[in-house]
Amino acid sequence: MKSYICAIGTANPPHMIPQMQVADFMAAALQFDEPQTRKLKALYRVSGIGRRYTVLEDYTRANGEFTFYPNTPDLEPFPTVQQRMEVYRQHAVTLSEAAVRNCILDVPNFQLADITHLITVSCTGMYAPGLDIELVERLALSPNVQRTAVNFMGCYAAFNALKLADAICKADAGANVLMVCTELCTIHFQKNAAHDQLVSNALFGDGAAAVLLQGRPCTPMSLELQSFHCDLAPAGKRDMAWHIGDTGFEMTLSSYVPDLIKSGIRHLTERLLLGLKTTIADIRHFAIHPGGRRILEVIEQELGMPRHHNRFAYQVLQDFGNMSSATVLFVLKSLMASLTLENRDEPVLSFAFGPGLTLESMLLKVHYAA
Repeated sequence: MKSYICAIGTANPPHMIPQMQVADFMAAALQFDEPQTRKLKALYRVSGIGRRYTVLEDYTRANGEFTFYPNTPDLEPFPTVQQRMEVYRQHAVTLSEAAVRNCILDVPNFQLADITHLITVSCTGMYAPGLDIELVERLALSPNVQRTAVNFMGCYAAFNALKLADAICKADAGANVLMVCTELCTIHFQKNAAHDQLVSNALFGDGAAAVLLQGRPCTPMSLELQSFHCDLAPAGKRDMAWHIGDTGFEMTLSSYVPDLIKSGIRHLTERLLLGLKTTIADIRHFAIHPGGRRILEVIEQELGMPRHHNRFAYQVLQDFGNMSSATVLFVLKSLMASLTLENRDEPVLSFAFGPGLTLESMLLKVHYAA
C-alpha cells in the first residue's frame, strides 16, 4: 500500500505588507529612538523577506486608524488572548476554505463530498467546535468524515499530519484525506524589545495550505510518500519555544537555532536515507521549511547543497515570510509546479523544524501515472 500527495492549494489574507513597512510599525509600537530603529531596520533588511500577509489591516495603517490595536502611543491596553482568539475564529475558516478550493482546482472531476478524512493543523488558534467542524459545514463534506486536529506543534506540524495521512492511505486504498494547515501568526505580535522577540516579529506571516492525499492518485503527477524520520535536539528546547501568555502566544526564537539545526541535519538525513537506495548526492529536489534565511544557508553548507536546489524555499520566504506549519507546503507546491515527466521517480527531500528542538525529515518520489 502506498500514499501520494496529489494536489496542494494555498491562500493568504488580502492585506500585504512590505517588510520595511512592518519594521516602521514595530519601531513605532515599541517607541524606539533613532539608533534602536536603525538597528531594527537592519534586522528586517537581512531577513530575506520582501513582504508578508496578515489578517490585521492595522499593520498597513497609522496609529489613530487602528481597529484591533488601541490608538494609543504605546498600544496599551494591549490586546488579550481572548481578543486575539476572536480574530482567529473570524478569519481562520475563510482562509482555510480558500486554500481547499485552490487545492481541488488541480484535481479533475473530484468532489469534496468524497473526502473520507479531514486533518486540521494550527498552532496559532484554538476553539471548539473548531476549525474542522466549520470546514465540514463550509465545504459540505460528509458529516461522517473522520476528523483529527493537530494543534500547537509549531512549524513542523505539517509533517505530523502527513504521517497520519500516510498511515490512513496505507490502511485504506480508497481513502481521500484532506489536510489543512492554517496559521495566523501576525495576531500574536508581542510588544517586547528582547532580541529573540524582535527576530520573531520580523519573520512571521499568515497563510493556509491544503493537501489532498490518496492511496491511488487521481492526478497525472503526484508525490509518493516514502519515508519519515524525526529527531530531537533537547539542548535547543529553550531556544525555540511557544507559550501562551496573557496577551497572546509568545514565541522564543534565539539566534542559536541555525547552529543547532546545522549540528543535527546531517545525522537526520543519514538516518532518513538509511536502508533506502538513495544518497544525498542523488537528490536535487528539496522542500525545506524556510524558518529564516540563516537556517537555509547552514543546511546548504552542511549538506553541500547548491543554493539553486533551495530556490523554492528562498522564494517562499521572500514572498510570504514564515507561516509556521503551512510554509513547507507552500514550498512543496512550488516544487511540484516545476516538475515534468523527465523527473519521474526522482527523489524529493523535505525538512521542517520547531519547538523541542524538533527536526523532521521526509523523503518523497516523483510519480507519474503510467
